[in-house]
Amino acid sequence: MKKISLSVRFGLVTSAVLVAYFLILSLFNKHINPAFSFFNAVITAFGVYEAVRISKLQYSNNFSYAQGFKIGIVTGFVATLFFTVFFLFYATEINPGFLIELLGTFSGKYVVDIGMVTFIVAVMGLATTVVTTLAVMQLFKNSRNIVPNS
Repeated sequence: MKKISLSVRFGLVTSAVLVAYFLILSLFNKHINPAFSFFNAVITAFGVYEAVRISKLQYSNNFSYAQGFKIGIVTGFVATLFFTVFFLFYATEINPGFLIELLGTFSGKYVVDIGMVTFIVAVMGLATTVVTTLAVMQLFKNSRNIVPNS
C-alpha cells in the first residue's frame, strides 16, 4: 500500500504542475496552440522519474523492473486523470469558448465536441505515460551484464 501511495502522491503533484503550466499558458493566450502541449511530456517524464527514483532509493534491495514500471504507470495515470478532469472543467465551465478557439488554430472544418477533445487529451496523457515510463526504467533497471575478471 505504501508503494501505491508514493505513486498517487507524485501523480497528484505532477497533475498540479500540468494544471499550473496550462493556466500560465492561458494567461498569455498560448493554451490554444497545441505545440505547447509537448512540454507536458517533459513534466510527466519528470514526475515519473522522481517517483521511480524515490522508490528505488527506499526499496533498493527489493526493487525490480516490474515494480518500477508499475510505479511509473500509476504516477502517470493519476496525473493524466486529474489533468483530464481539470481540462474538461476548464473547457466547459471556466472558458466555454476555449474549444472554438482551439479548433480555430487548425485549418479545415472539423465537427468535434468537448467529449472528443477530452478523450484525445486523456489518450495523449496515457500514451505519454507509457512511453516516458519505458524510457525512465532504462535508467533504473538492474544491469545483467557480466563483468569480466580483470
